[in-house]
Amino acid sequence: MTDEITRVAAIGDLHVQEDGSASYREIFAEMSQAADVIVITGDLTDLGKPAEARLLVEELRGSRVPVVAVLGNHDHQCNCVEEVSSIIREAGVYLLDGTAVELKGVTFAGVKGFVGGFGRHMLASFGEAAIKSMVAESLNETIKLENALRQIRTPRSLAVLHYSPTADTVMGEPEQIWPFLGSARLGETIDRYKVSAVVHGHAHHGTHEGRTVGGIPVYNVARHIEKPQGKPYIILEL
Repeated sequence: MTDEITRVAAIGDLHVQEDGSASYREIFAEMSQAADVIVITGDLTDLGKPAEARLLVEELRGSRVPVVAVLGNHDHQCNCVEEVSSIIREAGVYLLDGTAVELKGVTFAGVKGFVGGFGRHMLASFGEAAIKSMVAESLNETIKLENALRQIRTPRSLAVLHYSPTADTVMGEPEQIWPFLGSARLGETIDRYKVSAVVHGHAHHGTHEGRTVGGIPVYNVARHIEKPQGKPYIILEL
């Protein structure tokens, strides 16, 4: 490996449960042997419980490399986001939320993202207050993503999301729920900053690989997705 290549192991949608029914310790150890940085694309916990977050960080003791993550929708379920985030950050994880971090010569810019849809089916701010609130939240997450991308100072960068920025990687899911799996607004913002690649999760039955409208590679790394390397995670060389 040269100094010009950084290997990133990316996985999403762990859904760690309070009963500890699934262990990721060995997977994290394997990922840390194969890569320079581990990235987790949200849904770290199943119900957003602090106890689940504590189990996750205990499992991460099997990693010997830096870990970058964003939260997902499941991590918000119990309204304990601040406590869950604190537990994860105190374990040394770089938990991104409209922020960026430079590791091993690569800038990781991350945000959860939100719903909204793609193309001409994208949800517009019209009608009931509830719909307008949804669109406002989608725009807020897009602004946070832009704030993170503005911090990029390296030639190599990775956008880390939970929701998808392109319809390409939600294909395989029922088309009726695509608007709830991501937003083209995220992709439009990413295209303005020309990142090296994007990783996300959330769409468990989606497609592994796609592109933004501007041609930037996008990888759905939800652990449920079949991947070319035959692992629940992928290895990206940046």
